[in-house]
Amino acid sequence: MSEAWIIDACRTPRGIGKAGKGALSDIHPQHLGATVLRALAERNDLNTSEVDDIIWGTSSQRGTQSGDLGRMAALDAGYDVRSSAMTLDRFCGSGITAVNIAAANIMSGMEDLTIAGGTEMMSRFGTDAAASSPFLDNGNLRLRSEHPQPHQGVCADAIATLEGIDRDAVDALAYVSQQRADHAIKNGHFDRSLVAVYREDGSLALDKEEFPRPQTTKESLASLEPSFAKLADIPLDEEGTTFRKLIAQAYPDLQINHVHHAGNSSGVVDGAAALLLSSPEYAKANGLKPRARIKALANMGDSPTLMLNAPVPAAKKVLQKAGLTVADIDLFEVNEAFSVVTEKFIRDLNIDRDRINVNGGAMALGHPIGATGSILVGTMLDELERQDKQFGLITMCAAGGMAPAVIIERV
Repeated sequence: MSEAWIIDACRTPRGIGKAGKGALSDIHPQHLGATVLRALAERNDLNTSEVDDIIWGTSSQRGTQSGDLGRMAALDAGYDVRSSAMTLDRFCGSGITAVNIAAANIMSGMEDLTIAGGTEMMSRFGTDAAASSPFLDNGNLRLRSEHPQPHQGVCADAIATLEGIDRDAVDALAYVSQQRADHAIKNGHFDRSLVAVYREDGSLALDKEEFPRPQTTKESLASLEPSFAKLADIPLDEEGTTFRKLIAQAYPDLQINHVHHAGNSSGVVDGAAALLLSSPEYAKANGLKPRARIKALANMGDSPTLMLNAPVPAAKKVLQKAGLTVADIDLFEVNEAFSVVTEKFIRDLNIDRDRINVNGGAMALGHPIGATGSILVGTMLDELERQDKQFGLITMCAAGGMAPAVIIERV
């Protein structure tokens, strides 16, 4: 089996995901994807006719994000028409899944040069995504009766209650995320991967992170009202189904303690990212220098009702495939979809807090759904080099109760 090498990674800054307010909100998703694809080609002097496939993650494939966004972005970026592309949806896990499929195609020996990445414009599609989600489909009551799938925020609160993780703990992690992100930005930890976004007229749209709130304090977090208590009881249909009742189907005695709010949940943002992967043979023949190799990859499912608990079993699975232990991993990136996801990961695997999300996470920087996984792999790549470390593990929860995972090894 061939190795899959990571040659390069780049991403856009993340813009606030509100129509008319975020710096990227007037950019076409295709143009945002083309920005990072063009940067990869230019930075590595790519012959794009030799790109075997582009695997792209986009979770909300509607409107301007529909129609195989990966292919359209590649054409918009000026790629040769022979470089094929596909677009996939594993909800929040789409970006890691794109990397894993692109790597697996190389490792199988079927392809030599691939690109993985993703785009999500939450300013256009993020706020109403739940309304069109399959877990709220009233026409599929059979699935709902077997696997009730509530809103992710209600799930986060349910998990915190079941795990005995209180408001102080989730707020403390959110505060650390903001502090670490601020330090990383001020010290240039993201500079190697960051690509400015320009509008079609050539004017600058965004060249720095727009979402972080470094002024956040422990006191300001403590003052925020929980976001999902009222949402949990909003009727979803004529029968009076609510998210709380969906949870109660599986946990009838659970009295949910609502601890999550805007400050300790992932930020709604726009963004795109891309990574270049190659076989060793192609890289050597074309003067491409590897930065890391894919050590192992895995996918894992868990409870669809709790939805957010698969990262821990996914990490255990990918560690087993790699022949490594938690102690062997130098750094972890676990998406901060909600604070409890990362807090539970730390507690369950007994991880040193100085080894996980060292540059902050989605609570501070935002979570552009289909792009986030690819962003995290690139962030890990840069940080392994900056710290002169060897192994990094990246994972994230996804709707439906899933988690992809990947371990990369710095070359």
